[in-house]
Amino acid sequence: MGRGKSIDPRDVKSKENAKMQLKRNIGYFDGVSFIIGSIVGAGIFVSPTGVLKHSLLNVGIALTIWTASGLVSLMGSLCYAELGTALPFSGGEYSHIKRGLGSLPAFVFIWTSTFTKPASNAARALLFAEYATQPFYGICPAPEALKKCLALAVLWSLGILNGCSVKMAAWVQTVFTLLKMMALSVIAVGGIVLLAGGRKESLARFEDAFSSEIPNASQVAEAFFQGLYAYGGWWSLNYMAVAVAVTWADRVIPSVAWIIPVSVAVSIFGALNSSMFTLGRLSYAGSQSGHLPVLISMLNVHSCTPAPAMIFSTTIASIFIIPSDLIMLTNYFGFSAWLMIGLTCASLIVLRYREPHLHRPYKVFLPVPFVMVAMSFFLVLAPIVWSPNLQYVYAFLFMLGSLIVYLPFIHFKLHFAFLDKITCHLQLLLEVAPADGSAESKCE
Repeated sequence: MGRGKSIDPRDVKSKENAKMQLKRNIGYFDGVSFIIGSIVGAGIFVSPTGVLKHSLLNVGIALTIWTASGLVSLMGSLCYAELGTALPFSGGEYSHIKRGLGSLPAFVFIWTSTFTKPASNAARALLFAEYATQPFYGICPAPEALKKCLALAVLWSLGILNGCSVKMAAWVQTVFTLLKMMALSVIAVGGIVLLAGGRKESLARFEDAFSSEIPNASQVAEAFFQGLYAYGGWWSLNYMAVAVAVTWADRVIPSVAWIIPVSVAVSIFGALNSSMFTLGRLSYAGSQSGHLPVLISMLNVHSCTPAPAMIFSTTIASIFIIPSDLIMLTNYFGFSAWLMIGLTCASLIVLRYREPHLHRPYKVFLPVPFVMVAMSFFLVLAPIVWSPNLQYVYAFLFMLGSLIVYLPFIHFKLHFAFLDKITCHLQLLLEVAPADGSAESKCE
């Protein structure tokens, strides 16, 4: 897609000996902060409402789904641990799917992620704006224009930060990870105090926990989506105007209830920073493999950061902030996240048999990826089979549309000369150059 000759700004600079590649600037503690930032975001504050709702207020079923969600997330992380240590390349699932299943499934992943992941970032930014403005307006809703402007400001601030300095992005992530863990500690201690106090209203719902109506398969799958989002930080969207954290604050600490909206905003900010960091690397890896325009794989000549990839993903996320029906638009692609997780775990199985001698510092128990593939198919198919909805048809057609792009531009390598000129001008404007080394750059 527009891959051809391009001007290399390094030809006019004195840094010919310096390698242009992603640097290994992320240390152990920074890496842990990014992982926590991805896992602990908005979901832990808002997902309990969704789990309980789709469980038809059956407390026993809801608690069972929370437990099962934790086990499924653990199994998924074990599968990803094997792939990540055996194939330590930028791009995560994209690189794994490409290695295990081939170019076409990898392109379907990058095509879908190009829109769903920025849409998720847009939802996080809007959710941040919702909570950040709430303490200033009390019970009155904040103006929509204000929330959208704040969401755009946060989105572009983090986009510029991640495009300019990996170390600064890691520092911000570490600070906000510590702040969000403090917020979670307040909620956890408050809940323990309520239960330890033995208040009847606190324990009443645990009596006859399974006595309520039993949800059907579709409702169970949708409840799992909510629980898995909170556990794993999956890229599905969970935007609710009424969040369980605010209700909790009003009941437990009414005099300082404003602390919780601020804490949620802090948590979402950290999750958004982590999400934008990883999305930039995904776009970078896709471009290096020829699945996205060549400009996106170039690095800034001063900082060696994937600035074009950050601009690309941030721009798409900004477009998703504009419409008022954001959730309706992004829900069309909701099931794709678990479909891609299924493909990733399937690639692990394929690689086990096709490349048995591949160096694997860690190997997951083989039945685990099979369970993950089966779980993925259940989560994808259950809502479609038991409660057919037109939005799933739209999502499927959108993914199928990737073939329209893949066949001419990737498979048959159709190329337009005018794209080279655009690439050259943008290179000079952004001061970026092609990365050195192989198409699959090592992780930072």
